[in-house]
Amino acid sequence: MDFSRDIYSVARLTSEVRAVLDGSFPLLWVRGEISNLAQPASGHLYFSLKDEAAQVRCAMFRAKRLLLAFRPENGQQVLARARVTLYEPRGDFQLVIEHLEPGGEGALRVAFERLRQRLAAEGLFAESVKRPLPAFPRQVGLITSPTGAAVRDLLAVLKRRFSALPVVIYPAQVQGEGAAASLLAALALANARNECDVLILARGGGSLEDLNAFNDESLARAIRASSIPVVSGVGHETDVTLADLVADRRAATPSAAAELVAPSVEHVRQRLQALSARLLNARQRRFDLVRQQLSTLARHLTQLHPTARLQQQSQRLDYIRQRLSNLIAARLTQARNQFQPVAARLAAGSPERRLERDQARLRSLSQQLIWSQAQALEQRRGRLGRALAGLDARSPLATLARGYAIVTRLPDGAIIRDPHQTAPGTRIQVRIADGTLAAVVESTGAKPSSPQDDRHSALNDSG
Repeated sequence: MDFSRDIYSVARLTSEVRAVLDGSFPLLWVRGEISNLAQPASGHLYFSLKDEAAQVRCAMFRAKRLLLAFRPENGQQVLARARVTLYEPRGDFQLVIEHLEPGGEGALRVAFERLRQRLAAEGLFAESVKRPLPAFPRQVGLITSPTGAAVRDLLAVLKRRFSALPVVIYPAQVQGEGAAASLLAALALANARNECDVLILARGGGSLEDLNAFNDESLARAIRASSIPVVSGVGHETDVTLADLVADRRAATPSAAAELVAPSVEHVRQRLQALSARLLNARQRRFDLVRQQLSTLARHLTQLHPTARLQQQSQRLDYIRQRLSNLIAARLTQARNQFQPVAARLAAGSPERRLERDQARLRSLSQQLIWSQAQALEQRRGRLGRALAGLDARSPLATLARGYAIVTRLPDGAIIRDPHQTAPGTRIQVRIADGTLAAVVESTGAKPSSPQDDRHSALNDSG
């Protein structure tokens, strides 16, 4: 075997070809017709893009397919944003599709994107070149179709916000062939007449083809060159045209453009009130300044007058007299403060004060003694009560009071605790809580089997 030759395996060859393809082509746009469309259960799309001369395999994975706004079909012209690569297992050259859109609109979008990038590079969209809108325009110009819904919306909003604001309509075609030239002519007429402070370029919503006139390069440059500020209100909020990007202000809709341009009556009223308040405040500040200056001059004149000098000397004399009086009062207060502690010590050591303290202490001790005696007596009374209660609880009389009885045998008085201590005919005495009963035993026996049997014991009441 010749080891000097570098022999490729198929896998190595396809891997290196794929690396070359992946590194040589950026994301690119490809236009073609869909054929051999397959949609397996995985959710991916597999198809071919073809034209009159060639075809190429394509794969669009599920994550990108879920973002599609339409359903691809065989025979459909499309515009694809794709990466060039190689499917190594089969060695097939293919495109991995990142974005797919119908061919007609896609072509317009590609052209729009290229023109947008070129104009942006020139600085036509920079914020620094955009002009501010007038806060209170004297007249507003509308560049739009005089018969469309947009002009009705514009006029309605302008009337609602500021009915006294004059409006000039510069009629223009806003869709179809010749629309861009018509818009350019209307914009040029508005600048030539120079009768408005701000212009609104507007039309209602539509498809990309419907709005294509507002993506015209000449119109974009004319808007930037306009001597009058331009507000765009083209389509809906999601629609973005070159006119929107180059205009001094962009509004989401024609109605929103009218809201931007026309101040509301309430806003004008508030503005006038604010200006009036500022004018009044400025006038008041001016009056206060002049009054302060006059007052200062008057004080200077007064200070230079001989009477004012005499008044100043008199005031100085009063000040010195007051200081002397305060000094004497302070010295007296100091001497009084020094004397008071000595007097307090003498008063505290006098026999009369000591006698008063001793008497107060004697009264306090007497009250404590009386209180202690009362406490001791109360404690002993409590212990006696508890002892009596304990004796009463243990007394036989208390037991009798609860329904019990003491049975004794007559005549010897022996307490009977067992039925066998008696015999039929034995005389007994039954002591209860409130007295005694005399009875004769009729029979004796074992302890009854139930409380009901006890109640059958025969006792004869002898009175």
